[in-house]
Amino acid sequence: MGERVLVVGAGMAGLWTALALAPTGRQIILLERDPPPPDGGTDEAFESWARRGVGHLRHSHAFLARLRILIRDQHPQLLADLLAAGCRDLGFEGGLTEIHKRTYTPAPVDRDLAVMTSRRTTLELILRRYVAAQPNVTIRSNVFVKELRISPGATPVVTGVVIEDATGRQELAADLVVDAAGRGSSAAEQLRQAGATIPEEAEDCGILYFTRHYRLNPGIAEPERGTAPQAGDLEYLKFGVFPGDNGCFSITLCVPELEEELRKKIIDPVIFDAACARLPGLAPWVHPMTSTPISRVFGMGNLQSRWRNLAPEGHGAVMGFFPVGDSLVRSNPLYGRGCSFAAVSAHLLRDAVQLFADPAARIEAYQRRITVELRPYYKTMRDADRSAIRRARQALTPGSQPGLKTQLAKRFLEDGVAVAVRSDVDLFRDALRGFHMLEDPQAWLRRPRNIAKIMVYWSRGRARNAEAYSPKGGPARDEMLLGLGLSPELDPQRILELAACRS
Repeated sequence: MGERVLVVGAGMAGLWTALALAPTGRQIILLERDPPPPDGGTDEAFESWARRGVGHLRHSHAFLARLRILIRDQHPQLLADLLAAGCRDLGFEGGLTEIHKRTYTPAPVDRDLAVMTSRRTTLELILRRYVAAQPNVTIRSNVFVKELRISPGATPVVTGVVIEDATGRQELAADLVVDAAGRGSSAAEQLRQAGATIPEEAEDCGILYFTRHYRLNPGIAEPERGTAPQAGDLEYLKFGVFPGDNGCFSITLCVPELEEELRKKIIDPVIFDAACARLPGLAPWVHPMTSTPISRVFGMGNLQSRWRNLAPEGHGAVMGFFPVGDSLVRSNPLYGRGCSFAAVSAHLLRDAVQLFADPAARIEAYQRRITVELRPYYKTMRDADRSAIRRARQALTPGSQPGLKTQLAKRFLEDGVAVAVRSDVDLFRDALRGFHMLEDPQAWLRRPRNIAKIMVYWSRGRARNAEAYSPKGGPARDEMLLGLGLSPELDPQRILELAACRS
């Protein structure tokens, strides 16, 4: 019999770990603190599945192309099951601008640049049922993992876990323990107390999320994509609509922490819907003739970017233990890479344990591959968060003016990069490859031919490029807040205090 693997958590990271390891012949047991999903369909799962361990269960979700390709190529039946359950493929062509369409010729790569969307409960329900059907996988629900079993030494070794369920407290032994418990995991702290050196970098994303779900009214089709953007960044507010399964969709509004009154009030469904109605790209979706709300407004805060290193200076800090997904690397959900990070890390774990029998070699190989595969995306997202926080603070600080370097960078991005991508189909393809984790996120901007194209568009000037600019996504900050009955005034001292907390 192969190795026995205990996986702590049966969310996305745990399920993808089971799918990655199941074909290797190992015995895989997933230990999940929450109850199993209901036996019914997708609507019942959305309405009643209690998942205390997944705080973002009812926020907007999508599978990026990297993950969808993995499903398509390695699990075709899972793809068929997801589509049969109502999950949606949003293809490359749907993102083309009117300028693109004039010269667009389909290319083979376009079929890879699709994103799959649905309610998170639907994605997880179908994935869990597929995983549960694997012959060497067991899912145990309502099981609390209280602590790791750790054999002390120069390099601690994890030999199992201590659990508590309806039968009481017991110890479970394992050859490998995988931490897929997400951002609430305490495993790293336990290992540090046992003597393991696990460096960590972490910082706030500076933003809060608010999501509400809706269902299209009977006989009503989704609003067509028009000139008004259905996703955008107004600096004081980020927004997006996510088509879902079975006639449902969700809208997510993201508010900087600095916007204290807005983030406190937008949890109110009346304020949330009123804000959406003031955004031209979202207004048709929330119109009472189009849709009906089917949920309250779900909030999500305490968002951090975090990177842990299990092999500092190339030497494993622990053996027999592997974190995957948010237990290892976290980033701002804004970029939609959490599920892809989980699946990629699970498959990198599979590669490490298949290639090496030595416990130290396994963890060292795993960390090396994680760094190569995921670090570029983590760094890009972290840097984007820092930039967004700076912009929000400057916008709310009276008399604040960005420096010349910042102004030039902004002009290059808005008048060069964005215009070029919205005008040139090949540039659009290249940018999406980085976004969808099919290559390094900055690779396309390092190609001389792409930079040359961008510089040509930038040199043309705003007048000649006027058609390529994205339409305004919504009102200015003061207009929005006053329209919602909120005060646009902020306490300058509070801005300074929040800034000091980050420095």
